[in-house]
Amino acid sequence: MNQQSDVLDHPSGAAGGAGALSARDRTVIGVLLVSTFVVILNETIMSVALPTLMSELAVEASVGQWLTTGFLLTMSVVIPITGFLIRRIPTRSLFGIAMALFSAGTFVAAVAPGFAILLAARVVQASGTAIMLPLLMTTVMTLVPPARRGAVMGNISIVISVAPAIGPAVSGIVLTQFGWRYMFWLVLPIALAALLLGLRLITDVGDSTSAPIDVASVVLSVLGFGGLVYGLSSVGHSGGDGSPALLWGALGLGVAGLSAFVARQLVLQRSDRALLDLRTFRSPTFTVASAMMMLMMAVLLGTVVLLPIYLQEVLALETFAIGLLLLPGGLLMGLLGPVVGRLYDRFGPRALLVPGTAAVSAALWSTTMFTSGSSILQVLGFHLLLSTGLAFVFTPLFTSGLGAVEPRLYSYGSAIFGTTQQLAGAAGVALLVSVMSVASAGLAAGGASVVEQTAGGVHAAFVVAASLSVLAIGGAFFIRNTPSGDVPVAH
Repeated sequence: MNQQSDVLDHPSGAAGGAGALSARDRTVIGVLLVSTFVVILNETIMSVALPTLMSELAVEASVGQWLTTGFLLTMSVVIPITGFLIRRIPTRSLFGIAMALFSAGTFVAAVAPGFAILLAARVVQASGTAIMLPLLMTTVMTLVPPARRGAVMGNISIVISVAPAIGPAVSGIVLTQFGWRYMFWLVLPIALAALLLGLRLITDVGDSTSAPIDVASVVLSVLGFGGLVYGLSSVGHSGGDGSPALLWGALGLGVAGLSAFVARQLVLQRSDRALLDLRTFRSPTFTVASAMMMLMMAVLLGTVVLLPIYLQEVLALETFAIGLLLLPGGLLMGLLGPVVGRLYDRFGPRALLVPGTAAVSAALWSTTMFTSGSSILQVLGFHLLLSTGLAFVFTPLFTSGLGAVEPRLYSYGSAIFGTTQQLAGAAGVALLVSVMSVASAGLAAGGASVVEQTAGGVHAAFVVAASLSVLAIGGAFFIRNTPSGDVPVAH
């Protein structure tokens, strides 16, 4: 255990300094990569299947959306706790818990007799999913020496980008040929294989602590993050047409709960008992990277919601055709991942982030020229440019942001990245869908056709997204590479 503790405190020691990773370390990271791919793929294929599920299960849209909202809520509640869990529970055991939860939820979803059981299964799935990405990030930061982190993070970006890229296409094929239950039967054997392989091959990374969990922090986390994500998701789903009392009540509860949560963590971290240690924000690079990641996720996820609406309701494309249209961009992003990782190791983050954020912004500004007569090639060009820009953004932000904090805070940094992405994604969807709804309502009042209303609403939302993306270009100049050993020490 002492040797493992040394690895946690001195990650370069796990791989023999700047040399190649050991076979054990490659195995651990490889199994975690495959497992993370599976859980992200599952999350993506479900989003396309909602209309089919609502029809076959005979539920209204307001009820069916809980398959997505419930998943997001569970993620937002569990992710803040993962920093504590990673330090408290050995790697192999935590991996087993996460994949066992995910596999169990997948099986129950496949055999669910009705909506209520399916929703419960999605919550169980989300509990496992929430653990995987922070566990993968923390393990990579612990095992991989700084000189090679870019390359390994580039491989992670393949997982993060390719799974969502192929998800809609896979979902379209499965729904058309087999039915919605087979989406879960398809994922289940892969998840079980990853679970069994991981339990056999994964070894514990770092040393576990025995600090007790602070129950009050957990409760405040649930109220804070859960309230905010629920309120924002409700705005996103309803376009601002939901119950104002419920929406503002949830958001108010979220703000109050989050404020109390932060205050409690600031006290508990003085004695290393925080559920989510906020001393990571003492690093300016981590703080700016977190803000940029939130901005990118807000714009990206908001755009991901708007684009299918535009393609389906304005350009009249079928769901499967939409999936195929978005596939090349996701695959391109995956192919660029290793290249960007190697470039990061050679040139550092700023040389990649500045052109990357500029490409993202240029792509989003191009969407403001979309009309009811735009061609498929125009949309494809936008998505390819957006994917290229994101490939040059995500790897440098993850790597430089986490690399700028003290090694013993890696797990908390990973959890903060995951948590803020959930909040930012919900906020981005809420903002852009609300803008679209308001603009569409204004056009409707002027007598515009339904297609013109949707096109105009999407245009207004894209203008907002493009305007926000400009802020990320400025932030890119404040990200610097943190040399090995030059990380802030938390006190």
